[in-house]
Amino acid sequence: MDRDTTGNKFSGEAVILLGHGSRLPGAGKAMEQVAARLRERGKYILVEVCHMSLQKPSLSEALEKCATVRAGKVVVIPYFLHEGQHLLEDIPGMLREKVRGYPDVTMILGKNLGYDESLVDLVEKRATESLSLRDVREMMPRGRERSASGPEDPGHQDRGGRK
Repeated sequence: MDRDTTGNKFSGEAVILLGHGSRLPGAGKAMEQVAARLRERGKYILVEVCHMSLQKPSLSEALEKCATVRAGKVVVIPYFLHEGQHLLEDIPGMLREKVRGYPDVTMILGKNLGYDESLVDLVEKRATESLSLRDVREMMPRGRERSASGPEDPGHQDRGGRK
């Protein structure tokens, strides 16, 4: 990102949510929903999502969009709960490498999701919602079609041939 020929500087703040990436199509949907809600709030000139690997858009693609809107400050929020090698080593290294191509941008490695009191409320909500779900032995592995007769059907046989 360079200054344009009119001398206009980069200004405004952008946010990039950086997820891990997955081979499973649609795995980043929740992160995209969070980004959409942040966009609706209108605080940042741009809110983008990207993935470390396996999915598009990449960090490079998200940064290019930040350059297009001339963001002067980019905050990269790792969409991770726990600290580990990605947060402590991999992501900082990726950002240091990528920011070299954007001398007019301040790039900040933001805080990961980690612990927050609101997360306690969310976990409690999810636990309460989950109490009505079935036992895992009644679940079909992902990617397998349920037969016309499901576990609710008295004639249904599980994978072990039991009724």
